[in-house]
Amino acid sequence: MPEQTFLDIRHLDAGYGRSQVLFDVSIGIPWRGGVAVLGRNGAGKTTLMKTIVGELASSKGELFFDGRDITRRRTEERVRSGIGYVPQEHSVFARLTVRDNLAVGSLFNPGPAAVDRVLTIFPKLGQRLDQPAGTLSGGERKMLAIGRAMLGDPKLLLLDEPTEGVWVGVIEEITERLIELAKQIAVVIVEQHLDLALRVADYAYVLDRGRVALQGAAGEVRSDPELLRYLAP
Repeated sequence: MPEQTFLDIRHLDAGYGRSQVLFDVSIGIPWRGGVAVLGRNGAGKTTLMKTIVGELASSKGELFFDGRDITRRRTEERVRSGIGYVPQEHSVFARLTVRDNLAVGSLFNPGPAAVDRVLTIFPKLGQRLDQPAGTLSGGERKMLAIGRAMLGDPKLLLLDEPTEGVWVGVIEEITERLIELAKQIAVVIVEQHLDLALRVADYAYVLDRGRVALQGAAGEVRSDPELLRYLAP
């Protein structure tokens, strides 16, 4: 676990009703840099992200963010405190234009400077401002979702499968932007593309059946002979 943690998750249990998914998960996220959460489908990665942002309540454990206990805080309060979240699905308002999607993201941070920053990071969005988000390519929708989350000026950005459904030619562009973002803020990435995730991340956790099975510096995890066993379908 990183020595200085900005998000400190301690002995977390969580799930859906009577179905427990996470078991005694302890994870530390530094104040800046990338952290990858890896594991096969069903390992608990999305459940972890939803619990961090408050969409799911934990049944046990504690979450501390920037020194404050947020274990019982509502999602809105967590977002206002600096946690941004890009979910795996339904991450944009399909019927709204790109401009209007960005306007929604600007509710807590009005002013043109934040939007200009997003359009600098993802210049393709500037060419699509009046286009309905539902007509964008998969990669452009992901860019819009990430950009909208950035408008809240997050200190911590959670990304759940940011390249799912994205054409391979656009994946590299998104990866480069995430690497740059991770130099400025904390970025947690759940991603099936192992090479992409470990390029963005300095540290990695591997979940297996809802528990932390491996953790360490990204290079160490990549070379661990046990890694492929935990990622195999």
